[in-house]
Amino acid sequence: QVQLVESGGGLVQAGGSLRLSCAASGRTFSDYAMHWFRQAPGKERESVARISLKGAFTYYADSVKGRFTISRDNGKNTVWLQMNRLTPEDTAVYYCAARKGTTSTNPKDCNYWGQGTQVTVSS
Repeated sequence: QVQLVESGGGLVQAGGSLRLSCAASGRTFSDYAMHWFRQAPGKERESVARISLKGAFTYYADSVKGRFTISRDNGKNTVWLQMNRLTPEDTAVYYCAARKGTTSTNPKDCNYWGQGTQVTVSS
């Protein structure tokens, strides 16, 4: 089992920044590719960013490329999502997820999930 706890969400004005954190406990953190997904009301859960086991490879949705940065510290069992130049379209519940081995854009491929953190961007 891997337990994931997100933090850092909140209300921010358009153009602002937030940094989400996801603290992991349980099994060996470095065995898991880490992901950030988001889900807006009435929409499907979508992949935002993902990072490989040691952090060498990162991938982003086109909608956030150049604005968001995913990073991880295996010594701290933590993954972050730095979000800059936020827009109202970024408003959603953001979820941290873990998948053993490689990354995936399909939420069904992830084994463990956090409870989610709300991000609201006002115009």
